[in-house]
Order: sequence, then C-alpha cells, then structure tokens
Amino acid sequence: MPTAFITGASSGLGRGLALHYAKRGWTVHAAARRKDRLAELEREGGPGRIVPVELDVGDLSALAAAVRAAEPLDLAVANAGIGRAMPAAKIDWEWVQRILHVNATAACVTLAAAAPAMAARGSGRLVGISSLAAFRGLPANAAYCASKAALHTFLDSLRVDLRGSGVRVTGVYPGFVKTELTAKNKFRMPFLMELDEAVKVMARAIDRGAARVSFPLPLAAGTMLMAALPRLVYEPLAARAGRRTF
Repeated sequence: MPTAFITGASSGLGRGLALHYAKRGWTVHAAARRKDRLAELEREGGPGRIVPVELDVGDLSALAAAVRAAEPLDLAVANAGIGRAMPAAKIDWEWVQRILHVNATAACVTLAAAAPAMAARGSGRLVGISSLAAFRGLPANAAYCASKAALHTFLDSLRVDLRGSGVRVTGVYPGFVKTELTAKNKFRMPFLMELDEAVKVMARAIDRGAARVSFPLPLAAGTMLMAALPRLVYEPLAARAGRRTF
C-alpha cells in the first residue's frame, strides 16, 4: 500500500491532495496544526486511510521526526504555506520571518527529511508546492515571492542531485486557487481556479513524475512573459499596479 506525507493538510491544496490519494487507497500521513480539521479529514478519507499528524511545521525538529516516523514513503509533499500582503513602506519584519520560515525553511526541511531514505530505496516522489509568484518580485509580496523562489531553486537542485536515482522531484506552481488563503485577498484574482480542478492537475503531474507543473495555463503563460521582461520595463509597471492595488 503506497504511503504519503503531506503538510498543510487541513485545508486547501494539501487537504485536496490528501483526500485524492486516500480515496485511491493510499495511507496518507496528514500533517497540520488544527486537530479538529484533521479529525474531519480522517472521517472523510475513510477508515485507516488518513493518519492525522498534529504538527506545527515551524517546529523543524518535530517536523523532521514526523516525516521519518512515516517512512517508508512513496510521496512527500511540502505544501504548508502562509502569506500576507505588505507594501515595503509598511512591511512587518516579524511577518517576513514567519513567511520565510514556513514557506521556505519548513518546506525544504520536509523534503530533506524524506529524500535520503527514498534515495537509498531507489524510488519515491518529492513534491514542493511553490507558486507562480516565484518567478518575479510582485508588489507588496516581497516575503511571499522570496519564499516561493527559494523553494523553487531548492527543488531544482534536488532534481539535479537525484537524477537517475529513481526519485522524482516535482515543483508545483499554482496561480490563484479557491482556498482559505486566497479568500483573504481583496484584489481581483485573474483566472481563479476551482480547488478540485487544481488538485486534478497537480495529481496528474505528480503521478507522471513531471519536473514542473504551472497552472492555470493563461496565467502561467502571462507570468513567464512577465518574468522575461527587462527590469527597466517591469519595475515601473509593477510599481504602478501595486500603488493602485495596495
């Protein structure tokens, strides 16, 4: 029976992936802070399919121990993430630290804790949920963009090191998906995607061992175009957009 470990599993993309694999017969170690949400997930996933792991990913030692306790793993997904819009003139250093710690450090630790055993066994999948925000510094989101860019680069390096080992590394780059996190946004979210559809896209990419998957396609294409713009063109445009929005 295949086994997965998924962080941030109490809501959003993590919850969707946990249910997807549980309903396919996997044993899913679902990690999150909210005990009540984990209990709901366990009931919905079916008897014995969801193993609740009450955990704050910010506690890195506990996180690594939980990953190792779930071995042998066929899949490890670093999904837990937070965000907060903060224009630089009003930026809060404590929130910067928190976002980087959860989105970058804890995500990388999740995958680092799982990688050695997978490599020794010669099989497994490592998945990091980054963001289209990884590819350019967006207005009022310096910490979030930096955290997702760090995870993006970490995944690329893992993929290089594990090439030929039997372990596949997948970077997931969503745009806007209907989740608790995006529900807090007060700005227009182009190409907002339903959660169920996003989970299907992610699962297909994970199952085939894709190196990267970006979605929805129109927003992904626009993001790649924006990333290619020269700095002297991009920065004034982004600054004007940021002033209008934030």
